[in-house]
Amino acid sequence: MIQNYKLLISYDGTDYHGWQRQPDKKTVQGLLEDSLAKITQKKINIIGAGRTDAGVHAQEQVANFKASLSINREELSKALNSLLPQDVRVISVEKADLDFHARNMAKSKIYQYRIFNSPNISPFLHRYVLQWSSPLNVNLMKKAAPLFRREADFTPFSSNRLLNPVRKIRLSRIVKKGDEIIYTVEANGFLRYMVRTIFGTLLEIGRGKIPPEEIEEIFRGKKRTLASPTAPAKGLCLIKVNY
Repeated sequence: MIQNYKLLISYDGTDYHGWQRQPDKKTVQGLLEDSLAKITQKKINIIGAGRTDAGVHAQEQVANFKASLSINREELSKALNSLLPQDVRVISVEKADLDFHARNMAKSKIYQYRIFNSPNISPFLHRYVLQWSSPLNVNLMKKAAPLFRREADFTPFSSNRLLNPVRKIRLSRIVKKGDEIIYTVEANGFLRYMVRTIFGTLLEIGRGKIPPEEIEEIFRGKKRTLASPTAPAKGLCLIKVNY
């Protein structure tokens, strides 16, 4: 009997060319599908909730696949983790309704971007945060972050060329914990490089390069400008997918 399996996956994206399978490149989807093929002797396509870019991490990525398997969920989880490298872990395997689709049924996704604002950084942090040695005006960044909370055309803050550019951001905030600045954003969906470009803009505001008020002008222009650079991938993590 065909079952729909829902996977919760965590990974360090540093050494991967993103989630989506690509020819001759190391990707998370590719590793998972290859591991499933070894276990089941079948070619299985996995659908991921978010197509994270090269170098982006995931705390709780969600994926699903359909198959008829003789192995139970616990055995499948153990078998996958025995084949996968330590920087990719299957947290859980559940049976879902047959119509469950990890990407199309997601109501929102939560991402975090982390920056470590200090000239010195722990070797246990450097893979997961952007280190920034120069001072930043965090108060200005905090003031600007809520300005992205809207339903709008986010073309100026993405590399999108194909999809409908309208997205609804429900949460956009910055908090500071010691030397770490954490940006959290939740939306019904994200365009390519959207979170990294929004945070790149907030970083420019923190550097004093542009005022918070310029965000409205960028939205009105409806096109990408030099005022919105893309922040490096290493600081970004997919935190949770809501259904």
